[in-house]
Amino acid sequence: MASRWWSQSVLTGVPMGVVTALVAALLTRAIGGPSASDAAICIGFVGWAFGFLGGMGAFRYPRTLLLARPDPTAEEEHQLAVQGGGPWRYFRFTTDHKVVGIQYLVLGLVLFAVGGLAAMLIRLELLRPGAAAFPPATYNTIVGLHGIIMIAGTIIMITGPFGNFVVPIMIGARDMAFPRLNALSFWLLFTAVPVLLCAPFLGGFPTGWTSYAPLADQAPPGMDAFLVTILLFGGSVAVAGANIVTTAITMRAPGMTWTRLPIFVWGAAMTASTLGLMVFPAFMAAMVLLGLDRTLGTSFYVASGGGSAWLYDNLFWLMGHPEVYVIAIPAFAVIMELLPVFSRKPLFGYRTAVASTTAIVGLSVLVWAHHMFVTGWAPQLNGPFMLTTEMISIPTGVVFLVAVGTLWRGRIWLTVPMLFVLSFLWNFVIGGMTGLYLADVPTDYQLHGSLFVTAHFHYTLMGGALMGFFAAFYYWFPKMTGRMLNETLGRIHFWVTQVAFNVTFLAMFYVGLQGMPRRVADYSAQFAAGNFVASIGAFVLGAAMLVFAYNIVSSWLRGQRAPSNPWHAKTLEWQVPTPVPLENFEETPVITSWPYDYGAPEPTPEGAAERAPA
Repeated sequence: MASRWWSQSVLTGVPMGVVTALVAALLTRAIGGPSASDAAICIGFVGWAFGFLGGMGAFRYPRTLLLARPDPTAEEEHQLAVQGGGPWRYFRFTTDHKVVGIQYLVLGLVLFAVGGLAAMLIRLELLRPGAAAFPPATYNTIVGLHGIIMIAGTIIMITGPFGNFVVPIMIGARDMAFPRLNALSFWLLFTAVPVLLCAPFLGGFPTGWTSYAPLADQAPPGMDAFLVTILLFGGSVAVAGANIVTTAITMRAPGMTWTRLPIFVWGAAMTASTLGLMVFPAFMAAMVLLGLDRTLGTSFYVASGGGSAWLYDNLFWLMGHPEVYVIAIPAFAVIMELLPVFSRKPLFGYRTAVASTTAIVGLSVLVWAHHMFVTGWAPQLNGPFMLTTEMISIPTGVVFLVAVGTLWRGRIWLTVPMLFVLSFLWNFVIGGMTGLYLADVPTDYQLHGSLFVTAHFHYTLMGGALMGFFAAFYYWFPKMTGRMLNETLGRIHFWVTQVAFNVTFLAMFYVGLQGMPRRVADYSAQFAAGNFVASIGAFVLGAAMLVFAYNIVSSWLRGQRAPSNPWHAKTLEWQVPTPVPLENFEETPVITSWPYDYGAPEPTPEGAAERAPA
């Protein structure tokens, strides 16, 4: 029994969002006059988000509650999941966590493609001295877009697709705790993308992804698009984080004790998502105050009106440094999840790994001010913040030792996922070791604002976390799509990526140590050789991503069909059929063993789960 709201999709959401945005913006401009242009843009973008979500059917259930109508029937709930609805279900507001996982995966890949294109444009500008490719203002906007798109993409790249698709099955649950909120988290994120992409057409923003005040107060209307994007993105992260944490706590199958919980669930659901819930409100608050400065004439960040730019700095970095671990911890968890599978031995130091990731969460909220050593803010606190920043390397190093301990005397199976696991280890070591120089006040004074920082940051987030994403992608792609990725193309992607990545960013370390500043469109001739090498490496890296993209499309369309458990893994997601049924399990599994008992007898077809008695 189909009804009209089930036909609601992107095709109805986009027109309603555009109309609502125009009406909201025009009304605001009419009421406030020409001085309300920033307010009209902000309210118009908010109107777009509400209109789009309404057109998608996201508000149907809240409306049902407000009007005291009967709750949806089981048949209606089943249709809302649109199981078997074909490819079109990915363009609807659907509550099936597996569909939402695929939606996150595709959107994340699109974000990486757009952000990667911006990176190619940046390296084109820096290929030779002279600022010949773009005007400086355009270049600054490209740098800012690249930064915020890649940061947003890396925040969701593991917890979005794999946290949604894999975590409920891993813990023996039939769905997420709040299926409608799960769908809302994705579509709220989706609404932020066109808002951000409007920024270049509104004059751009010259602030980079950090959007420092008071420069942000003086920026063109493109800054309004940026701040609304952050508010929408932060709302999405909050909804998704609350959902996945609640799912992991309350929906574990019988026998799934805390010490039997897969390490990926600890990393992606329990620690990283909790950290995101703790720190993202600070960035959202910073954007709200910026929006008030720009639309209502307040002076939170304007010194002439009694405000302080240090207020913005503190609010931003209260999120900005822990956000690195919101990105990195899920990658740690992927590495530790895959190492036992491809080493064919138990995870070394499971409880130690859990304790270390928890310690990272606690310490990460105590280090934010090391980004402000050179600002002059509270210089008496430089020592304590230097200490906490160096302390966080201890639990991070312990996680690395857990990985090495798992590898020790293992029977290594060098699949493509395992290659990316190993690349995470050597790249993240470089990122971590170079981070120690930036944690120390004297060396930070010399290196702050240079391309050395850019190289360190990319070794941490791209060389580390992105390699973790690639490992997860090659590992779980067969379960998510029912197809195997091409092994030969995967190995080409791996080796070209490793060589090109290290060429690019080792060259950046070199010019950064020579003194080249970051975020500049032109530079001295003494930095020309290093920048030329970095740009060539970046272009080759872009070519490797094209190989990756071709592998995805060709394998998804006509790749070899995947068996249910191609890796002979023991966690629950590999014990269910491929494709995974709508409710994951016919009967609730009962967990009787640890998920990393490699070396023990092979599991039954049901894996580590025994069926509960009828």
